[in-house]
Parts: sequence; structure tokens; C-alpha cells
Amino acid sequence: MNQPLAPGATIGIVGGGQLGRMLAMAAARLGYHTVVLEPDKACPAAEVVGHHIVASYDDGRALEQLAKLSDVVTYEFENVPVMAARSLADRVPLHPSAEALEAAQDRLSEKIFLNTIGIPTAPFVSVDNEGDLAQGLVRFGGNGVLKTRRLGYDGKGQRVFRQARPGDAGGVVAAMGAVPLILEGLVAFEREISIIAARGLDGTLAAYDPAENIHRNGILFQSTVPAAITDETADAAREAAYAILSALDYIGVIGVEFFVLPDGSLLVNEIAPRVHNSGHWTEAACAISQFEQHIRAIAGLPLGSTARHSDCTMENLIGSDQDRAPALLAEADLMLQLYGKAEARPGRKMGHFTRIRPRGDQIG
Repeated sequence: MNQPLAPGATIGIVGGGQLGRMLAMAAARLGYHTVVLEPDKACPAAEVVGHHIVASYDDGRALEQLAKLSDVVTYEFENVPVMAARSLADRVPLHPSAEALEAAQDRLSEKIFLNTIGIPTAPFVSVDNEGDLAQGLVRFGGNGVLKTRRLGYDGKGQRVFRQARPGDAGGVVAAMGAVPLILEGLVAFEREISIIAARGLDGTLAAYDPAENIHRNGILFQSTVPAAITDETADAAREAAYAILSALDYIGVIGVEFFVLPDGSLLVNEIAPRVHNSGHWTEAACAISQFEQHIRAIAGLPLGSTARHSDCTMENLIGSDQDRAPALLAEADLMLQLYGKAEARPGRKMGHFTRIRPRGDQIG
């Protein structure tokens, strides 16, 4: 794709969750049609896309149909089967690439990749059996987080060890499904931040200001901008994101999560090859949201400004929290986004809101 997509072109999206929904809305604003591949007939994106292919992500015929209907394809989550991504890439431009997707799907491979390009992470060991886990616990002084290497998100597929002994490893690997695991050493960090960055087809790089994140029960609860970090730490986060984008020859928006250590230095926690929950604040506090930025990047358009006109706090609405919508809408300087999900379940993200305030104002 040497020329930017013209208005009226079609963007394919693999995955029809809330991120796919918001990507489709951003695409429509720029004059593009959208088609989504998603097995759930009632997915959030179904209400806003032009065409919905109801099929599994690895359905060969569905992938062929998606490729035929699309001028470019992207995805909204990182657990798309890599073989499906490669199949699409053989037929139509795919951004981000299948290689970028694969790098982020396995936590062990991801950390090895990051360390290889000079970006530090928490210490880690691969765990395939109880002996590996016992040795890892000894290495990390009995403290660590055991995670599935694939498919875990929002705190799922994790177990925390504190002051554990080697004998405490008994039965744990089997209880977690006897799948490949990774044990990460616990890090004494001061706060968690993330940065949303983008790389265009022409190699242009852009990044939004880092957000400071608070998690509850493994799920992002709140993101605040600006983060309580120094300019030097913010610059380091930006440069790390740029290094990752360049090393992957990446096209589109990426989310990079960091631990901030007491001395202001950073460890990368994980990368997400897509628009990211902690970047939802950009809808309300920037002229160009992360969703429009992603569409611009994959369509070959110039990247937009990442300047922030307001300070803000974004908060997720989990489960029955969406019942707060009428009261929230009565507030001034608040932007609400509901995802159109039919059933509110505990732990399920149903929407989010962002409160904006003049830059430099203290949070009340």
C-alpha cells in the first residue's frame, strides 16, 4: 500500500469487542467502511460496523471473505491465532504485522525480545513443571508471580507467591492447566504507568503522555494524566516505546506498560499490539484519540497530534457500575462511553468515563 486509503475504502477488524467497536467508530469519522470477523453475533462492534462475519478467528473461509472485503486488516486483541494472521497477510495488508502479534502473545518470548533490544524487565524464568517452579521460587526468594505464557489478561491465569518455600510448588502447575508458564520476580515499584505510541507507514513516531494506572483485582480501574513522574522518566518511557516500534517494524498503535522504580527508572511489564484500555482517556483530553491514530497509521495517513489539551482521569465501569451512567451524565466535563454489552457480569468491562480538568489543576 503505497498511497493512503481513499475515503470509501474498507478496513477489516479481527475481533468485535469494545476496542473493535471504537476503532470502527473512528474509521467512520474518516470516511471508511468497516467489516469485523467475530464469532459472537451480539458483539459490541456489530452495532457500528458495516458488515459482520460471524465465524471463528481461524475459519479459513471467513478469513478469505474478510480479506476479499478489506483494503487493509487490523485486530483488536493479541490472542488472534498467528496462523490466521499470516493467512490474512498473504492476501491483504495486515497492520500490525503477524510478527508483532507473535512477539506479544507469549510472555516468555516477549520478555526475551525486550531484553534483546536492551529494554529491562522484571527477572523471569520459564516454568514447564514443578521442579522449574521450585527452582524459580528459590531464585526469587520465595516471591513471584506465576503466569500462563499465553491467553492471560485482566489478572486471569496468574498466581502470586509471597515468602513461599520450594515445597509450595506442589500441584500448582497442574492446577493452572499444565500449560507453559513463566515466573516473574516481584518488583518493588512505586507506581505503574503506560504509554500509548504509534508508528506510521512512513516510519513516523508519535506518543501520548504517560498515564498513571491503578489496578483492582487484576483489572485496570483508573488511569490519570499526567502521571506523577519526572520529565526524565516520561522521556525514557517514550524512547522505550519507540525502540519497540522500530524493532518490530510496527504499523499502528501500541500500548506499553511499565513499573516505575523508586529511582525513576523503568521496567517494561508487557506490551499490547493494539489500542489499549489505559489510552481511552485520549478520546476526551486530546484532539486525536488513540483510535483515530491507529486508523490513520494503518490507512497510510499522517499521524495526528498527541498533544493534550486537558488533564484527566479515566475510570472503567465494571459489571453493574454501568448503572451509574445517568448520574455520571449529570456531571460537567465528563465523557462517557458504554460498550453496548447485553449482560453485565462481575469483572466484565461495560464502559468507561473520563473526567477532564484544566491542565495543572490538582485532583480534588
